[in-house]
Amino acid sequence: MQSAPSLPSALAAIAAGRDHIQTAEFARATNRAAQTIRKNYCLTGQCYGIRPIKFGNRLQWPVADVAALLTCGL
Repeated sequence: MQSAPSLPSALAAIAAGRDHIQTAEFARATNRAAQTIRKNYCLTGQCYGIRPIKFGNRLQWPVADVAALLTCGL
């Protein structure tokens, strides 16, 4: 059984206990522009292997997947 990756401290501060973060927060956590995140999503339906959920007209990115990206890499 694979254990869940621990949250990097910067991501924990951004997420503030939430399970999903918005695109701008995901961009800040990965040190990318928010438009880069949106473009990757529009072209492939994902960004760095992470698929968001849509809530209204906003994309919500799972914090656990972002933590795995930041700790384990691409």
